[in-house]
Formats: sequence, structure tokens, C-alpha cells
Amino acid sequence: MMNKIEDYLDELFPNPKCELNYSKDYELLIATVLSAQSTDRQVNKVTKVLFKNYSSLKKLGNADLVELENILRPVGSYHKKAIYVKEIANKLVNDWNGSVPKSRESLLEFPGVGRKTINVFLSEFYHEPCFAVDTHVSRVLKRLGIAKNNDDVYIIEKKAMKKFAREVWGKRHLQIVLFGRYYCKAIKPLCQDCKLFDYCLEKKKTV
Repeated sequence: MMNKIEDYLDELFPNPKCELNYSKDYELLIATVLSAQSTDRQVNKVTKVLFKNYSSLKKLGNADLVELENILRPVGSYHKKAIYVKEIANKLVNDWNGSVPKSRESLLEFPGVGRKTINVFLSEFYHEPCFAVDTHVSRVLKRLGIAKNNDDVYIIEKKAMKKFAREVWGKRHLQIVLFGRYYCKAIKPLCQDCKLFDYCLEKKKTV
């Protein structure tokens, strides 16, 4: 089954790319934090304005909170996320000379940054072997029986890392995210032509 899953993912997404737009390390970190409970498309619209208006970490750190909230409003939880953006910017300037650290322990000290954000950032920016679990990854792996319905994200991550080879964790994560986003959707999944349909535990519910 795993060979067929991986072959199909390679067929659909031979060269998967992160869909968050960024040009600097801190832009990726902030964009990933903003993506919680939002979509990459919406985050990209917001960060286009955010990083144009505040073109440096110092400017972000000194930004007026209400102005930040108005920019971040479309991604939801904008009160909290505006505070995160300011605090992340100031911490990077004051503690890290403007560069995002590479260690998990250091990244966990940043507000709004959890395990998924760290995995996404380290995999995308530093190409470290990580397997981030978001809502798409969780849904797809549960439907395929790789994870159980009551598994939390940490358990799902561990199971995924056992199923897929370490050297392709980052690639498989991106492929599954895209598969969940565009094919194995939460609502009205495209099951009719899916080559993994026979393995789906929810096929009776989704057609």
C-alpha cells in the first residue's frame, strides 16, 4: 500500500513546493505562524501588505498594534497574531541579531511557535528532515489508515515518520498537504478518480 501511496503522490506532485510566499527567514516564520486556522492563499495576501509596509524586523517590532491588527484581520485571531508578530520581530532583533535560530529549543521560545510551525520552518528553510502535521496531513493519514481517528498530531507525526523514509519526509509532507488541499478535501473530496480510493477508510462517507 505504501508504495502505491508514494507513487501516486509523486505522480500528482513530482516537485511539491511550499505555497507560502517569503523571501527571508523571518518572513517564512511569521507566515507560518499566521497560517494557523487560515489558508496559505489568505496569508499570502496579508503578508504581501505586511512586509511591504514594514520592510524590516525593526519596523515590525515598532509597528503600531492597531495597524498590525487591521492588516492581519483576514487571517483570523488577529489580536493575538499581531502581538506574536511584534514579539517575534523584537526577539529576533534583540536576541538573535535578526536571524531565525535553527534549534528547536530556541524556536519554541518564540510566541505563537509550536511543533508544527517549527517542523514547517526547519524543513522548508533549512531542509532538515521533518514531518509537519497540519489539518490536511491529519485528515489524509487518518483516511488512509496510517493514523487512527483519535491520534493527536504528535502521534500522527511519529507514525508518518515510521512509514516514510527519512530522506523524503519534507517532500512527503508537502505532497500530502497539497493532496489534502486540492484532492482529499474535508468537504466534497475528489474521490471519483482517486487511485487511493480503495484504501480510504471513509469512502462510504465521502461519495
